[in-house]
Amino acid sequence: MSFAAFTPRRHWLDGHVVLAERLDSPRFTKIEVYSPRNILHAFRLHTPTEIDAEVIDWLTRAYAVGQQHHLT
Repeated sequence: MSFAAFTPRRHWLDGHVVLAERLDSPRFTKIEVYSPRNILHAFRLHTPTEIDAEVIDWLTRAYAVGQQHHLT
């Protein structure tokens, strides 16, 4: 499983991040728990302007999970 992935579509970008904790946001289209510290959060972006501080925070957290910092 990747810790961040993107699938470009014609009019939007689907993506997901795997985080060490569940985050609630109306922007998530689906949340799946794989283990207590690996929770997939799916989202869809329609325009580049949707990449804001919240999305950057998700990516930063997902990168930390990928580096396994959540295990220390």
